[in-house]
Amino acid sequence: MLRIWGRVNSVNVKKALWAIEELGLPYERVDAGMSFGVVNTPEYRKMNPMGLVPTIDDDGFVLWESHAIVRYLAAKHGAGSLWPLELRQRADADRWMDWAGSFQAAFRPVFWGLIRTPPEKRDMAAIEEGRKRCAELAGMLDAQLAGRQFVAGNNLTMGDIPVGCHFHLWLSLPIERPAHPNLNAWFKRLSERPAYRKVVLIPIS
Repeated sequence: MLRIWGRVNSVNVKKALWAIEELGLPYERVDAGMSFGVVNTPEYRKMNPMGLVPTIDDDGFVLWESHAIVRYLAAKHGAGSLWPLELRQRADADRWMDWAGSFQAAFRPVFWGLIRTPPEKRDMAAIEEGRKRCAELAGMLDAQLAGRQFVAGNNLTMGDIPVGCHFHLWLSLPIERPAHPNLNAWFKRLSERPAYRKVVLIPIS
């Protein structure tokens, strides 16, 4: 059985779990990271030298890095759905998966500053700088979603998964955001999916 290590409130673990749930795969999850520890043990570092989550073991094949995990599972179990067969659509999905890394980098000081840092220790200048950059990036996604249901066309693909996990957090924080109607409509569509509701739409911590 597929095994995955990671805590449920990790945005990167959510990416892998959402893909697993969309694909209907049986799996076992092991708590790891932050308060759960595990990631610095010799056993875990042998699997994942980065000491981060998630990591999967798929019948003896160990893989880490969340986007690589999503791509692998989509290709293995979701050819023609999460993993588009048409080359250009697949490249488009790949592009938006990679673009999600740019958003994650800009969003990190916002999320960690507002959610995981005590108020008296927050760097409000860094939070505001990150917020402005995220707003610019959100505008790019909003433009991409004009005239389409999902990031790489009119069907959910692996391209939506990293982006959808980050934008749940972005849209949930008590911050000023520009109006992005296409993005908001896309988020509503994601929120109607059982796998997204189960894995992504959970309390932020």
